[in-house]
Amino acid sequence: MSQAPPSTRVGAAVRAEFPIFESATYLNSCSQGALSHRVRDAVEGWLAGWDENGAEWDFWVERNEAFRAAVAGLLHAEADDVAVTTSVSQGASGLVSALDLRGERNRIVISEYEFPTIGQIAHAQELRGAEVVHVRPDADWSIPPERFAEAIDERTALVCCTALSYRSGHRHDVAAIAEAAHQAGALVLADSYQACGAVELDVRSLGADVVTGGTVKYLLGTAGLGFMWVTPEVREALVPTQTGWFADEDIFAMSIADYSPHASARRFDAGTPPVPSLYAGVAGLSLVEEAGVPAIEAHVAGLVDRLLDGLDALGATVVTPRDPRRRGPLVCIRARDVGELVETLAADRIVVSSREDKLRVALHLYNVDEDVDTLLAALTRNRALLA
Repeated sequence: MSQAPPSTRVGAAVRAEFPIFESATYLNSCSQGALSHRVRDAVEGWLAGWDENGAEWDFWVERNEAFRAAVAGLLHAEADDVAVTTSVSQGASGLVSALDLRGERNRIVISEYEFPTIGQIAHAQELRGAEVVHVRPDADWSIPPERFAEAIDERTALVCCTALSYRSGHRHDVAAIAEAAHQAGALVLADSYQACGAVELDVRSLGADVVTGGTVKYLLGTAGLGFMWVTPEVREALVPTQTGWFADEDIFAMSIADYSPHASARRFDAGTPPVPSLYAGVAGLSLVEEAGVPAIEAHVAGLVDRLLDGLDALGATVVTPRDPRRRGPLVCIRARDVGELVETLAADRIVVSSREDKLRVALHLYNVDEDVDTLLAALTRNRALLA
């Protein structure tokens, strides 16, 4: 990992922006980013403008385009290649609606680590003739690129992989997966929801044809807002049949006479944009921009190292890889009774989450060493609940 430039907007320097730390140890950014004063002020600004002026369509559209531009900057992309969506579900559904799955190239390959929406959307395409193939993890909970390569062939239309797994904390080798898929003529969708904002993502080198994500986690916004980046070649070739008026070449033409999708990735936008979420999303993303993702990634890596050292001292079973290149901000720890453990930690005002039998600890730009130490002390007191 390259050395990140120093930032004055991580750790203790930014912590006062997030009121929850006045009363809790917040380690659950993999579920929901902490609420900042800036995001609250932005949402209240939306309400104030609505109250004062009624429909502020010009400004609402400007917020939509400000978010599109901010995402493009985050991904080192062009704004014309970014669709603004209400969720990954909406973006992915629009994408697959443009695929012809009636012929021989009808396979969709997904990993066991996809968020449910990807698997559900893939299997929904079975109604249109698709065949869905699952790629399963190895014994060490990883899914190497070779497992994907074994599942991909000339019948594959789309390969879906996560940039970082919400179930285990593993980071996929998206570039290697994309290489295998492209050799077979398939497209690649990389869901980056658990990475964007905490892991540096550069679409110029990532290798995927489509990258999805949203604001509710490490981008520090709220639910109801996402994005989908699409390569120029793919978005020019695919015409979605799932659409909305903001995907039209002229959103204010108000024509019901034809279907005229925008030439840019806006063709994957949908209907009326999620205005309140746009206010929150632009504000939350601005905190990430000010800190810089490389600096956030370096800061979080140090916290993860501290956590892993403490977990090793406890003899805990950690599912997430030790190699910094194969992990991100999320650490997953096996538990004997994960439900009881989450509740016990919550009683101590330590906010974490779980998946299956694993405790999930997610660190972000606002966390500090004391947060890690508080958690480790609590886990020491409740060692019997860990596997």
